[in-house]
Amino acid sequence: MTIRVLLADDQALLRATFHILIDAEPDLTVVAEAPDGQEAIALAVEHRPDVVLMDIRMPATDGLTATADICARPELSATRVLILTTFENDENVAKALRAGASGFLGKDVTPDVLLSGIRTVAAGDALLSPVATRSLIDRFLATPQDRPIAPAERLTTLTQRERQVMALAAHGLTNAEIADHLVVSPLTVRTHIQHAMTKLGARDRAQLVVVAYQNGLVGPPRTNPGR
Repeated sequence: MTIRVLLADDQALLRATFHILIDAEPDLTVVAEAPDGQEAIALAVEHRPDVVLMDIRMPATDGLTATADICARPELSATRVLILTTFENDENVAKALRAGASGFLGKDVTPDVLLSGIRTVAAGDALLSPVATRSLIDRFLATPQDRPIAPAERLTTLTQRERQVMALAAHGLTNAEIADHLVVSPLTVRTHIQHAMTKLGARDRAQLVVVAYQNGLVGPPRTNPGR
């Protein structure tokens, strides 16, 4: 199946570069380009892309506002937003994830990382760069007044294994790393992640991370628990 991508960036040269890069892949295609957030919303509704590659700083409607609008539309529930920006600060990461973004990468990533990121969020997984992950942890631990994505009582619906997998995911481990740590298959890990998302009403893995920190399921990781 071909992954359909919408590009949203106010720089025409960057859009053209991304367009060429993405269309060169046999499983990816660009369906439309938007120079600002408002057009990104309109084109998302028109084309129903699998992934929107979204810049933050754009004229008129910015990328964060556009992300919130796209993610709130029932008809676009299958569309994922991957934020690609030079501004990986804690406020932007927090706002992007609250808005429903499934991924957050810096514009200094390599082409291979970008293409892999598109495929990752299209598959329903979350993608956070190391800088974004650190910013997310710092932001949500520092601002406990942020409105929780899921009420704390919903955590009681999780099985012990689901809580364990969720905590490891919140520490930044991939499905493969979690599988190695728990001595189970990656498919089993994915199943636990999906069950936790359903029970907590989380849109994707990124929101599971937010829920974990907001409800104190995990604290700042001092070491990699998978090592």
